[in-house]
Amino acid sequence: MLAAVVDAPGPLADVLTVREVPPPPAPGAGEVVVRMLASTVNPSDAVTVSGAYRTRTSFPMVPGFEGVGVIDAVGPGVPAAVLGRRVLPLGSAGAWQQYKRLAHSWCVPVPDDIPDDVACFAYVNPLTAVTMVERFCRPGVRHVVVTAATSAIGRHLAELLSERGVAPIGVVRGTPGRTVADPARWRAVIRTDEPGWRERLRAVTGPHGIEVAFDCVGGAVGGDVCALTAHGGVFVHYGLLSGRPLPAESRTGHGGARVELFRLRDTVHQDAGRHLPELFAPVFEHLRRGRLHTAVAARVGLGGLVGHLRNPAAGRPGKILIEPQR
Repeated sequence: MLAAVVDAPGPLADVLTVREVPPPPAPGAGEVVVRMLASTVNPSDAVTVSGAYRTRTSFPMVPGFEGVGVIDAVGPGVPAAVLGRRVLPLGSAGAWQQYKRLAHSWCVPVPDDIPDDVACFAYVNPLTAVTMVERFCRPGVRHVVVTAATSAIGRHLAELLSERGVAPIGVVRGTPGRTVADPARWRAVIRTDEPGWRERLRAVTGPHGIEVAFDCVGGAVGGDVCALTAHGGVFVHYGLLSGRPLPAESRTGHGGARVELFRLRDTVHQDAGRHLPELFAPVFEHLRRGRLHTAVAARVGLGGLVGHLRNPAAGRPGKILIEPQR
């Protein structure tokens, strides 16, 4: 079968190769083989390939944490009735290949009314956004800040908050050509490349300060937003797009705000996958109502993935959708 393989850690576009590899062996007890229909490329894939998580990553590896496929073979103890069922095969990397072998307990059934090119994006950003909003935005919260507001998950958070009657404040870098989706959902959008942005953020949030901050940037910007989070508020740190950690005083909650380090992996792996259908139920409901959708910048087969990563389509918003069988 065809697979995208990384033999040693490094920059994703430099170390990824696509080649023929042996197909997975017959599934063992409690296992299935999933024929992948669509998978995606996320920043978390590049971080893993870089070697950042050396204690839980071994090489060579097939990247890809997110995708959708069809159960193609079942092992002893798995009902034959699940053959042909569309699922999200979670719990490990390996979505960038034509077939993935895994425990059946890690397969989340996909509702029939959700298309492949929507379902394949259901995991990383939508599940993160839904879980964080439900966990940290208690009733009555009004002053919410979202960093990296032009990102896909920034748009998801704005959609979910809007459903609660909350117009968040977006913080962006001011990258040319990048704007927030649905500007009407945002109370204000503040650019960190403009002088006085911290003062403007403080003025917009008013005397109450920031009640909830969702930060996936880290570094100095994340630290500044944390410092402006109100005493008794919560600063939720869930990513590191800047490549730089939060300042030490931010990580310890200096200033009275509660600092929460949210990792989707912790939520997903807490029960060996048995709670996943319940966890995904609200995500699927949002998707079928037209919310939390992800724009597709390009569709590529596995054979074209490396070339696309090295020469992405300039200026096209959205994510790469990989079609492994093409």
